[in-house]
Amino acid sequence: MAKRRSYPLEFRRRLIDLARAGRSIGELAKEFKVSEQSLRNWVKQSDVDGGRRADGLSSEEQAELRRLRRENKQLRVEREILAKAAAWFARETDAVPSKSTDS
Repeated sequence: MAKRRSYPLEFRRRLIDLARAGRSIGELAKEFKVSEQSLRNWVKQSDVDGGRRADGLSSEEQAELRRLRRENKQLRVEREILAKAAAWFARETDAVPSKSTDS
């Protein structure tokens, strides 16, 4: 698997501006040693964030979605812990009969 390379925000902004000014994606990619697909993705995301496109989530929406997914995962873990604790306390206080094969 290829290592993911992170480019500074200002670098990406300058390349986006050059692409919008009419320079070709392929030409910019070769000159600045970035993949064409990365450059296309940056331009598209900039367009979505700027309201010029509506076919994707804005950066803010993506960040909120990541945050909500993390929060949802944490809540599921906490719910599972609470369910196990409730079952344990119920057994300890004999509120629920123990599981036996006598019946």
